[in-house]
Amino acid sequence: MIRVGIIGATGYAGIELVRLLTQHPQVELAHLVSHSYVGQDVAGIYKNFKGILAKDLEDMDLDVLAGECDVVFTSLPHATSSEVIPKLVAAGVKVIDLSADYRYNSAAVYEAWYGVPHPDPALLAQSVYGLPELHRDEIKGAQLVGNPGCYTTCSILGLYPLLQAGLVSPENIIVDAKSGVTGAGRNPSANTHFCEVDESMKAYNVARHRHTSEIEQELSLAAGQEVLISFTPHLIPMKRGILSTMYANLTGAYSHADLMAAYEKAYGDESFIVLHEEGSLPEVKFVNGSNYCHIGFVVDQRLKRVVVVSAIDNLVKGAAGQAVQNMNLLFGLPENTALSAPGWYL
Repeated sequence: MIRVGIIGATGYAGIELVRLLTQHPQVELAHLVSHSYVGQDVAGIYKNFKGILAKDLEDMDLDVLAGECDVVFTSLPHATSSEVIPKLVAAGVKVIDLSADYRYNSAAVYEAWYGVPHPDPALLAQSVYGLPELHRDEIKGAQLVGNPGCYTTCSILGLYPLLQAGLVSPENIIVDAKSGVTGAGRNPSANTHFCEVDESMKAYNVARHRHTSEIEQELSLAAGQEVLISFTPHLIPMKRGILSTMYANLTGAYSHADLMAAYEKAYGDESFIVLHEEGSLPEVKFVNGSNYCHIGFVVDQRLKRVVVVSAIDNLVKGAAGQAVQNMNLLFGLPENTALSAPGWYL
């Protein structure tokens, strides 16, 4: 059995990890760490676990985690994960970090977008970007995985095959994305409580959202040159789900079949990528509750442009599910273990 620790177990991403891992046949939930609820039963905080999981929440003890866990998931704010991860890595524990601290190929890029010096450049250089569809072989041999978030996963997977195949221009790409409110985390704020978000929709952090830099990092790898995007996130009045609509200029007179061939070449064997046929586009209700990413597109021959639509559940493929997918790779398990259930739809 894989002995698992979760730091930040009662946040939205952390508790989604708990939910998924209770169904994992090879996992023992050894330690659930929560600063806010030390000593309380997790089923008393999230009552959906009543009768299923009885586990007391603990204060963080890195020596205990290092000695009794095979893998630790860290679901903490940026610049906080890096305070605990080095000790775990030094003890030989595998770590999957859900913050942004270990997702970057360049400390300078992190510092430019987060406005603080990177807290651990040496370990950053050893980490692997945890998007399995792109970096599977590297993940398998890693000790530290920087697990990508919601906007990044949805947008990168939607555009990567087209840039890799040279079918779209790396210039003037637009990503317009909508997220459910759980993407803002569990801590309440005036911007996210019910009366503020219900019956409304708003753009935020326009032209300066931090996930822009991650998307550009991975799409630049696909294109073999620097890619800069215009990224606009929106908050919409639903609990979970991400829908990204992406616009890119075609480099030639390509048909739907031409572009589909690129997607099939890139994702034909992928367990969690669902490609929509011509005339069909993803919706968030197709993916919520699941680890799947649905991708569809329309070729706009009039404007010589493709419009790509991708959808994921921000808490699953955009956070906890992807982390479990990475864990499965780290321990040589079938990648879809505990993750193959379809979306809820309703």
